[in-house]
Amino acid sequence: MANVNWLGVFPALLTPFKQNEEIDFDLFAKNLDTQVRAGVDGIVLGGSLGEASTLLNSEKNQLVIYSKEILKESLPVIVNVAEQSTKAAIQAAKDAEKNGADGLMLLPPMRYNADNRETLEYFKAVATSTSLPIMIYNNPVDYKILVTLDMFEELSKFATVQAVKESTRDISNVTRMLNRFGNRFKVLTGVDPLAYESLAAGAHGWVAGLVDAFPAETVAIFRLVKAGRFKEALEIYRWFLPLLELDIHAKLVQYIKLAAKATGIGSEYVRAPRLILEGEERKQVMNVIETALAKRPSLPDYHHLKSAALEAMEK
Repeated sequence: MANVNWLGVFPALLTPFKQNEEIDFDLFAKNLDTQVRAGVDGIVLGGSLGEASTLLNSEKNQLVIYSKEILKESLPVIVNVAEQSTKAAIQAAKDAEKNGADGLMLLPPMRYNADNRETLEYFKAVATSTSLPIMIYNNPVDYKILVTLDMFEELSKFATVQAVKESTRDISNVTRMLNRFGNRFKVLTGVDPLAYESLAAGAHGWVAGLVDAFPAETVAIFRLVKAGRFKEALEIYRWFLPLLELDIHAKLVQYIKLAAKATGIGSEYVRAPRLILEGEERKQVMNVIETALAKRPSLPDYHHLKSAALEAMEK
């Protein structure tokens, strides 16, 4: 099993489909290879960008097994758990562990707007059902449940709960987590248009979206920030921002799939009820992508910065 230290860039991978809506495993492997060569530090399967809501459980299991066959133990494979019932979430966690996953990203209960006590009991039930390390996904904007600092205090008693995907869109929440808990929880930013700011504030990692189309630029920003080369990182980030804002739209899946198609490592096929973009909307998104591609920056040699960046964050 690959070690999960929750440091670095973790792509929330797309699930590429063929035109008939079957999973395109060859294209998945192509994108994954590009991510690895760019220097990502792990992958997240079956998140919102992975169209988890339309995947069968058997397909999620296939993606885990296939990813582990490719990666072996070179990078951790994190599986998203987003279920409507505690029983289903526990089963999903057990399935992920059985299939070789290295960690879990755990959302609050889906559809039902659980209160704080119910949400905590849900998290605790999953945390005690598996030996896998867990990253809590804190996204009250999209999922309507805020995991508060007091709730994290309670979760700190559970060794398997190790990290948070910080998507409250309140940049100061990174500092609040670090002030209260020190290094007890690793904090990973989950909002692409706030990534630079969050990393500069001390976030340990980035669960990224546009990395699916632009992996090298994403990893470069992370490593440059952590190496203290803020000016170089900011120049790339300013170029990247119009693309990163595609990540906070309701149609982020279609938008980012279109970007991945434009860079040659994805397709725009989605699974219904999602539909491929068309008309003026498609033109507008393509304009953002093509404008960025026309001005795509040359990147400094960032690969050698990994060790220094990770060592600094582990202290």
